[in-house]
Amino acid sequence: MIPGARPVSAQTPPGDDSHPGQLYLPDFCTANAVLAIVIICELTALVLSLARNEAAYGFWPDLARTSMFLLWIGLFGAGMLCVLRGYLNRQSVTKGSVLVLASTAAMVAIISSVAYALGSRAGWFSSSALILDDHWTFMVRNVVIAIIVTGLALRYFYVTHEWRHNVELQAKARVHALQARIRPHFLFNSMNTIAALTRSNPARAEEAVQDLADLFRANLSEKRNQISLAEEIDVARTYQRMEQLRLGSRLHVDWKVDSLPSDALVPGLTLQPLLENAIYHGIEPRADGGTVTVTGEYNKGMIAIVVRNPVPPANLTVREGNRLALANIRERLDLMYGERATVKAGRFDEEYIVTLRFPFSPTPAAAAGDRP
Repeated sequence: MIPGARPVSAQTPPGDDSHPGQLYLPDFCTANAVLAIVIICELTALVLSLARNEAAYGFWPDLARTSMFLLWIGLFGAGMLCVLRGYLNRQSVTKGSVLVLASTAAMVAIISSVAYALGSRAGWFSSSALILDDHWTFMVRNVVIAIIVTGLALRYFYVTHEWRHNVELQAKARVHALQARIRPHFLFNSMNTIAALTRSNPARAEEAVQDLADLFRANLSEKRNQISLAEEIDVARTYQRMEQLRLGSRLHVDWKVDSLPSDALVPGLTLQPLLENAIYHGIEPRADGGTVTVTGEYNKGMIAIVVRNPVPPANLTVREGNRLALANIRERLDLMYGERATVKAGRFDEEYIVTLRFPFSPTPAAAAGDRP
């Protein structure tokens, strides 16, 4: 029962209705989930003991007995859902929910019976309101309570999962809009530059055609949800080479990213749109051009990337395209890393500065390579 936990099921690609919709439970195999369950059980036991508040039972003994019983249920339930996680994720939402309810009811019935037997034999609960005189009444009451609580929890998980899924779909739609928004003037200018190079420098024209093809392939690919930082930097450098052909000596890009881990996982189209905006808004309007500085730092598991560009005196406001790219990057980093990722942007003196901060997460291939 971890609010805001990420679903353990893989997301079905947009437009793909071949999968019936997978279960929406969080991952109960993690240490954070176990800690949260322990805290919830202890708080519930405290509330129940305070609510009973009968001196005949003794507050502390009653709290200890109630805590032990609830911890049995909470930890056994988490272990059960952890073991069944793979199987449940292959089921439909309805079937998976029914299986969770049935498994929980069976587990609570077994634990209640064991607790009643142990308590009756050892006299642990002889003076406690936790157990009634009748074994079946005690077991059925606990099963009904467990089904009601589990049903409410499943409803919460489902609503949270659907909300997150809708947010992800909206983010993917914005990614597609970002991919499709390569400005027509960039394509036309690039083609004109290549046409001019075919006469003066055929070899460089051929390289430019390859760069343009690589850039469009990277921007329009459907498999760029998450890529390595090295790949994203390569795409940004390819974009720089294309703009360099057009702007010549007016454009300078100072790359200071050697300290960044190349295998860090980032959403596709994270750095290249920032470089595009820096050139389009900060360099192109200036008659004498300018320098875009891209700085990267890695410290204590956090990656920081800063993009700086000069602001022309006559261009004091941020255009709509810049806000679109920044909002899109901010939303995708938030989906990937949550509150640990931040995006800050603004004008400082005569520079416009964008700062990205997010935790280091290795690519699957790099993570697999670290395993013994």
